[in-house]
Amino acid sequence: MTKTLKCISPVDGSVFAERPVASQKEAEAVIASAKTAQKEWAARPLEERIKLVMAGVAKIGEQNDEIVPELAKMMGRPVRYGGEFGGFNERASYMAKIAEESLKPIIAEESDNFERRIEKEPHGVILVIAPWNYPYMTAINTVAPA
Repeated sequence: MTKTLKCISPVDGSVFAERPVASQKEAEAVIASAKTAQKEWAARPLEERIKLVMAGVAKIGEQNDEIVPELAKMMGRPVRYGGEFGGFNERASYMAKIAEESLKPIIAEESDNFERRIEKEPHGVILVIAPWNYPYMTAINTVAPA
């Protein structure tokens, strides 16, 4: 028997979306695939990663007219309040702007004999369980830095 997860709309109590729940084995396979992809991602130059993240942000912006009514059905927020793309784009753009400076090594000591530095390395695979009220905006806070 396959277990399913249902998203019930607070607007009218209808099932907005229904998805199968992954088994332990399926989840482990997804994580293994993500670990492989993350190593390839981390090997890309920072400038390229920034461009790709911002292209993804722009793609979500293009879908805002579709996203707004979906969010309204999922969480009950009236459509008139719009989506969250403005804040989502603003946060992603800010992180893109500060990425190079924020991720460069910290030189703790430098002399003719040696250099002590702190290198920043990617943490690896992340999982974001975004809250219902601003799922895109809060997810970008973790996704973009990763």
